[in-house]
This record gives sequence, C-alpha cells and structure tokens, in this order.
Amino acid sequence: MNKAEVIDLFIEIKREYPNFDDSDENIDRHLKYLMDFPFDTALCNVEHHIKTNKWPPGIAEIRGRLGEQIERDRMRTVTEEYFAERARARQEACPPPPGWKEEVYAKLGRR
Repeated sequence: MNKAEVIDLFIEIKREYPNFDDSDENIDRHLKYLMDFPFDTALCNVEHHIKTNKWPPGIAEIRGRLGEQIERDRMRTVTEEYFAERARARQEACPPPPGWKEEVYAKLGRR
C-alpha cells in the first residue's frame, strides 16, 4: 500500500467517523504498518468495521486477520484434497482375497 491509498482509506474512515485523526503524522504512522498490506483487503476490512463498530478502526482492524484467513483457506484446501483422496480410495477398495485372514492368523500363531 502506498501513501495515496492510505489517504483513500482515511477519506473513507473520516466520512463515518468525523473525529478521526487524519493528520500527516497519523497518515505516515499508518503507512509504516500498512505498506506491506494489500489496499483492497484493507478497504474491505474498513468497510466491514464501519458496519459493525461505532469507534474508528485502528491499524489492527484495518489489517484484519489476513494471516488467519490465508491459513484457513490453506487448511480448507488440504482438507478438500484429503476427502477427495479418501473418496477415491473408497471407490477403489476391495475386500481381501479369500483365506487371507486365516493366513495372517497362522503366521501370528493364532487359530
């Protein structure tokens, strides 16, 4: 995110929260913590915050929980792959050959 995008965020925040500090110092401070963050995600988080909170968002609310969202999406993909593999294995499954169980028991010394 660049300084112009931080200013765009501040404009959106200032519309809903007139007392929000939009000074140059605050813009620079936010830029320091948001320069590695995508603008579209930040804007979405600000819009969600405006809908659900009566206080202006801080840097943590603007950043949201992107790391958790990425991990959740990754785990969802891994889980879907796992269940697809299990479904494929279920389709290919077949019972053991006749006498297999008895052979195993004989090798173990059981009857």
